[in-house]
Amino acid sequence: MPFSFCSFASGSSGNCYLIKNDTTALLIDAGISGKKIFQGLDDTDTPKEAVAGILVTHEHIDHTKSLPIVTKKLPNIKAYANEATWAAIERPVAEEKRQTFHTGEDFFIEDFHIKPFAIPHDAADPVGFSIYSGGRQISIVTDVGYITEEIFQEITTADLLLLEANHEEEILLMGSYPYDLKRRILGKKGHLSNVSAGECLCELMEVNPKKRQILLGHLSRENNDPAVALLTIKNTLLEKNIFPGGGLKLEVAMRDCCSCVYEV
Repeated sequence: MPFSFCSFASGSSGNCYLIKNDTTALLIDAGISGKKIFQGLDDTDTPKEAVAGILVTHEHIDHTKSLPIVTKKLPNIKAYANEATWAAIERPVAEEKRQTFHTGEDFFIEDFHIKPFAIPHDAADPVGFSIYSGGRQISIVTDVGYITEEIFQEITTADLLLLEANHEEEILLMGSYPYDLKRRILGKKGHLSNVSAGECLCELMEVNPKKRQILLGHLSRENNDPAVALLTIKNTLLEKNIFPGGGLKLEVAMRDCCSCVYEV
């Protein structure tokens, strides 16, 4: 059965991803306009009736902006978040559309097996997700201050991994952001840098050198650039004699446009 992934947008200004198989589709986050989300569904030939769930990583507006309109307009959708995230979300979602999961406990939506795992970020109870179908795995890890052992163990077997590469540290430090914001981004509950993402991939390939697709996500508009992120991470890999392009496919999920549809 086909198992595929598409990024509708990935960045500090908004995030939304699509995962689907032949019969069912899921969204992860709704931090862009409803219009863009519905356009993304049309562009990927995804019937609105097929969207069974939207998984919410955490309450920040770049992940929940259009949660009310999406849950209202898509007839079969339910929104899934943990209890602390529901309590922190300011935009209302109809009670009959809400579902609550527990971080660390697997659950199922139609044919999809879903595991929400804890991540370090300055939110109520933020999570990453692994979604399994037909023996294959897609994992989403963004808005993460650092890669914990739990996260690393979870993503070791991922066939497609969306991994945060939020900022180039020198650009951030030299930029116009206030000191407190820079300290937050660089902190243990902030965002992953290009170098940290590269180091994570090095370790990942050393532990399990399987073929996998890596998408670099949640790039900052002000403190990063797709070419810079790719160059930094490729150089980090090359220092460990890991050569992107064969077993490790490396691309950027753009901030403000749809990616291609990746078959997993």
